[in-house]
Amino acid sequence: MNAFVTVWAPAASRVELVLGDAREPMTAAERGWWRSARELAPGTDYAFAVDGGEPRPDPRSPWQPAGVHGPSRTFDAAAHPWSDGAWAGRSSLGAVIYELHVGTFTPEGTLDAAAERLDHLVDLGVDMIELMPVAAFPGRAGWGYDGVALYAVHEAYGGPAALQRFVDAAHARGVAVCLDVVYNHLGPAGNYLAEFGPYFTERHHTPWGAAVNLDGDDAGEVRAFIIDNALRWLRDFHIDALRLDAVHALLDDAPRHLLAELSDAVAELEREVGRPLSLIAESDLNDARMVTPTDDGGLGMTAQWDDDVHHALHALLTGERHGYYADFGAPETLVKALRDVFVHDGTYSSFRGKDWGAPVPPETDRRRFVVFAQDHDQVGNRALGDRPSRVLSPGQLAVSATLVLLGPYTPMLFMGEEWGATTPFLYFTDHDPELGELVKQGRTEEFGGHGWADLYGGPVEVPDPQSPETFARSRLDWEEPARPEHARLLEFYRALIRLRHTEPDLASGERPAVDLAGDGTWLVMHRGALDVVVALADGGAIVPLPTADAGSPEIALAWGETGLAHDGTSLSLQGPGVAVLRNA
Repeated sequence: MNAFVTVWAPAASRVELVLGDAREPMTAAERGWWRSARELAPGTDYAFAVDGGEPRPDPRSPWQPAGVHGPSRTFDAAAHPWSDGAWAGRSSLGAVIYELHVGTFTPEGTLDAAAERLDHLVDLGVDMIELMPVAAFPGRAGWGYDGVALYAVHEAYGGPAALQRFVDAAHARGVAVCLDVVYNHLGPAGNYLAEFGPYFTERHHTPWGAAVNLDGDDAGEVRAFIIDNALRWLRDFHIDALRLDAVHALLDDAPRHLLAELSDAVAELEREVGRPLSLIAESDLNDARMVTPTDDGGLGMTAQWDDDVHHALHALLTGERHGYYADFGAPETLVKALRDVFVHDGTYSSFRGKDWGAPVPPETDRRRFVVFAQDHDQVGNRALGDRPSRVLSPGQLAVSATLVLLGPYTPMLFMGEEWGATTPFLYFTDHDPELGELVKQGRTEEFGGHGWADLYGGPVEVPDPQSPETFARSRLDWEEPARPEHARLLEFYRALIRLRHTEPDLASGERPAVDLAGDGTWLVMHRGALDVVVALADGGAIVPLPTADAGSPEIALAWGETGLAHDGTSLSLQGPGVAVLRNA
């Protein structure tokens, strides 16, 4: 469908539409907007020139086939022949989420290739796929958090039509799709927004420099730029949820925070389309206000990530205590994370050097917190991008999976975790040589003082993010799941997820009771009629169980050798190991 193109450039004296070598004047409209004199057909390449300057891509470009520095291309989002009319949607609450990076999930690194692996995820029991950012970013390879064309889909992944095909294919298999979006900053290369208008402000600063302008007198259209982007993915691409990157860096002193405004806008669209739409925030604040409804004075997010559960699990099982793991690692700390959401809930954080967070009310639905044993950050931001499978035994991996998947929170897996993938997930980029060298130096300096030599048993050379080999090494090895040492773990993950889907008590977001042995060798997490028993120590454990007049419990699932006493009063469990008991 042909359409006019528009652009916001409030301080411009003139704006021209650039079509190849030709330039055509655009007409000034209200509130700093400019409109083309003619409609463009789908597939037309175009750019804008502000006050006679160089041609620049559309800030709302739907397609960047020639990269982030090239012209934009029009795209008719309504042209896709959707086949998901019967799709009722899926809330993120309680869903089994699977995070993947499109470029390394398959050898081809495209959305169409990822769609060919959907049956693996269906067999695993995944409810929702979370795609790491697909907004167009510089070069071919990268994590996506340095995107600069936020309305476009990275061309190396297949462009915007491929994203629609992927979502349609997922919905056909009963799987929802969450898209990771980054609104707190843009990447350094190809970011031309400041040439069009006041998208950034020196009133606030973030780790990436000047903050996105959310609260100035001139911030209205910047806020609309973000909200319209979110609604576009949910409406035109049938996305079911958005994961919002590092929302603590959305610095907003306006009377109404951007997140609350976004939440209400998404709720209105949810009513319009008649299916659940979720917003999942990555927040470092440890504050349940993030998931409190806007009517109650909160920011209205459906859910938020909870790093503390990961830290408690990882530090206990690996013994690592460097950096932000310093306050974690004790069995009692893991119990607090499983029961109370945050470890730092008003307590002192040695990593931050101050008290941090706030208690979560006991009645708060625990499904509003997304937890994981690994994710792209916790793996990729290690010096060697190594996964827990490098140091943890299969039994320890089973313990970790069980506590994540059978707990009260919304669980998330990271691609390949389900079979104990040994491939690393490294930090990789594809910048121009000058910027690439700066990134390489910065990465080396960042890891200089983290004690990695002690952790890895010798000097560590951080892989060059710009090297094609770094990217290639991060691809999943799809031959691994068939190997016996991986197949057993994969089947255990499938069994855990089947149990989660079939036992109503495991779908509950109620705060669980957790018992811990005095010597920290075992814990029991009570989930209604089921008890999740975990032996943490290598030597295993004998776990006392409450006597029940109705009879001995049934072992519903186990990893490691188990044995119930004849009178049902104790369980012997090989360690590290797991037993899920269904009480009579």
